[in-house]
Amino acid sequence: MLGDVENHSLPRTAAFFDLDKTVIAKSSTLTFSKSFYQGGLINRRAVLRTAYIQFVFLVGGADHDQMERMRQYLSELCRGWNVRQVREIVAETLHELIDPIIYDEAASLIEEHHTAGRDVVIVSTSGAEVVEPIGELLGADRVVATRMVVKDGAFTGEVEYYAYGPTKAEAIRELAESEGYDLARCYAYSDSATDIPMLESIGHPHAVNPDRALRREAIARDWPILTFTRPVRLKQRVSTLPMPSRPALVAAAAVGAAATAGLVWFASRRRPPHVRLDRFSR
Repeated sequence: MLGDVENHSLPRTAAFFDLDKTVIAKSSTLTFSKSFYQGGLINRRAVLRTAYIQFVFLVGGADHDQMERMRQYLSELCRGWNVRQVREIVAETLHELIDPIIYDEAASLIEEHHTAGRDVVIVSTSGAEVVEPIGELLGADRVVATRMVVKDGAFTGEVEYYAYGPTKAEAIRELAESEGYDLARCYAYSDSATDIPMLESIGHPHAVNPDRALRREAIARDWPILTFTRPVRLKQRVSTLPMPSRPALVAAAAVGAAATAGLVWFASRRRPPHVRLDRFSR
């Protein structure tokens, strides 16, 4: 259990969730590759390439070196994409692609944290234009995600803010300062060793479906290890999660800062500009 309902005389707390393979069963950005193909943004060869990347990610995860090798290819792939078109594609296919791959166990945890009075924050390396609508779908309170540079309504292929590794931990510390969270009493969940800086900055870290490196670290540090195995549509659950309307999802996608379908997962620029922390109303 996650403990008693929060005592509101104490500092506020939150639960921080990585997204890919923690809340959903696949890579959020790569899942949209077929939709981007149908929208004319990528060709069949690129679809096959992203399918291979998705396979590698699902089987063993992707370490830092693998992400770096993909960066240049994906950066060139997205350069010049129309931002509005990307947002529209994400909004139109969100329920079809993402709803079926949400882990039932993760959705239950989100409900439990909300019931206990904690905020829920999605912290993902994927792009804001993908993560923000998913956060809205899940009932998350805030999102931290990668943001891409946009010029004249199109992606330039450059990264404004990269939510990866240590920068996730930095974003969480900024958010804790601005929102008054007591990180020693907060919770965090991730599948990847690249998120160890995030996990170790939180009082109650959890490894979810961990890769080999994170499993070793979790065992060494006596962190709980969780196994999520049941992707299920939210509407098929006996759930208290609010289901936002389609217009709300479209609006959430429009709010998202631009990012590419694949680059946001692999980009490597580590500049630490001010982190935009978006609040969703439930």
